[in-house]
Amino acid sequence: MRTAQIIQVAMFVLMMQQSAKAQELKKEEHSTDKKFTIENCVNHFDQDKVVKTKVGYQYWFVDKDFIDGNTLKMSVVGPKMSTHPPHKHIEEEFFFVLEGTATFYLEGKTITAGAYTSFYCPSNVEHGISNAGDTELKYLVMKKYQKKE
Repeated sequence: MRTAQIIQVAMFVLMMQQSAKAQELKKEEHSTDKKFTIENCVNHFDQDKVVKTKVGYQYWFVDKDFIDGNTLKMSVVGPKMSTHPPHKHIEEEFFFVLEGTATFYLEGKTITAGAYTSFYCPSNVEHGISNAGDTELKYLVMKKYQKKE
């Protein structure tokens, strides 16, 4: 056998071995992936698991560790209060009012709306939400957190 043929055969064997190892690693990765079941995919509100805030409370239906940074949180804010002042961050957010009256703030402008109203906040745009009413404001926040490298 000529030297060139020997090198070609050796390269072929090495490539096949690397391919087999890559397939094994891929199988291992998938075997450690989270398994989604009806038990861990359904989250019933539990008052014992609320996170108290200065203005009300929050409940995480889906936290950022469950599905690749995607979250779903319910915030409850007392009358005439807000969780924090208008702010910016890299993640976009969606708000959906369940109960009460909210004032939405986006880039210096506001609008007030009631239940069953959504509010989209693009990435890096100043935004905020506050309770404009005399009863609790309940709203959902949907957000995907950026992975930290």
